[in-house]
Amino acid sequence: TYTTGTKSREENKKTIESLYRLSVDIKKIRRLKEWVLHQDVAYVKEIAGILQEMGADEAAVANILERCPEAILHTPAEINSQKALWQLVCQNEKQLITLIQQFPESFFTTEYHENQKANILFFKELGLKNNVITRFLTSTPNIFYNPVEKNKNVIETLQINYLSLGGSDANMRIWILKLLSQNPFILLNTSTTIKENLEFLQNSDFTDHEVLQLLSKLKGFIFQLTPTTMQKSMLFSKNVFKCSDQELKQLVLKCPALLYYSVPVLEERLEGLLKEGISVAQIRETPMVLELTTQIVQYRIKKLSALGYDIKSGTLESLNGTKKDFEVNYGKMQSKKERPIFNPVAPIHIED
Repeated sequence: TYTTGTKSREENKKTIESLYRLSVDIKKIRRLKEWVLHQDVAYVKEIAGILQEMGADEAAVANILERCPEAILHTPAEINSQKALWQLVCQNEKQLITLIQQFPESFFTTEYHENQKANILFFKELGLKNNVITRFLTSTPNIFYNPVEKNKNVIETLQINYLSLGGSDANMRIWILKLLSQNPFILLNTSTTIKENLEFLQNSDFTDHEVLQLLSKLKGFIFQLTPTTMQKSMLFSKNVFKCSDQELKQLVLKCPALLYYSVPVLEERLEGLLKEGISVAQIRETPMVLELTTQIVQYRIKKLSALGYDIKSGTLESLNGTKKDFEVNYGKMQSKKERPIFNPVAPIHIED
């Protein structure tokens, strides 16, 4: 609830006129967030002025206000405070206005200002670089709404568990920073969730070293799971691949997706592969193929088939990897196929 004004039954004519002068598409606001136009108090000129001072041109201001019209309900003092806060991690105003244009809603959420400030300072102390913190501010702003004590508690839990799993003091800071950079959503979990998930892995006969391995491979996404979902996924894989507990453990270490994806997702992807004529034995040999969606697998098989590659009789390695990895491998296979039998520029030897 905004304290900047009360909602009236009619649109605020003054607000409409001010937005119209700034070439803002008022129809768009009516369609998306009409309630903003009903507020008795708005700061259209003032907020536009602050954005212009930072370097936004008329088109940029209009675009920002169309995408995040509630910006005009904040007082100039609130926005200036938010500006000063974001400048702690932005190189200059040019970078700041670029971020506001791309992520206006993140910038104009001022209700948690004190929490945001405390968390930014905490992340800086922790050693996170400014460009990483700005990425957090725009992509995962919720972590800044937490009280700083909550985030500190999660970090402390991670540190304690890292050391108890055999990680070294010397590498701990780098490990924590890498984990946070890869997946800041970790901070939305509780310390209890982290402990429960790590205990589940240890109780599933993964050694401390292997648990650390999984944490790094899963980039912290393991903390978004629960022991129940992990157990179901592992049981599904064990039944499909008809393997022992030890063999299953090795498969999970090779392909953590078997632990991460839910049973319905694994089922769908497995069925997609089997429909293409791929055997369970092939999938067991290269389980990483289950990290790909059915659509990606179909697309890649189609491209490889055009080169005469029979996926049913060959290895699935050629399907694996990121889009870039696949394109590089595909390019090599293509050039190998197109390579002429003889060298057209080689000198021709003719007997006299």
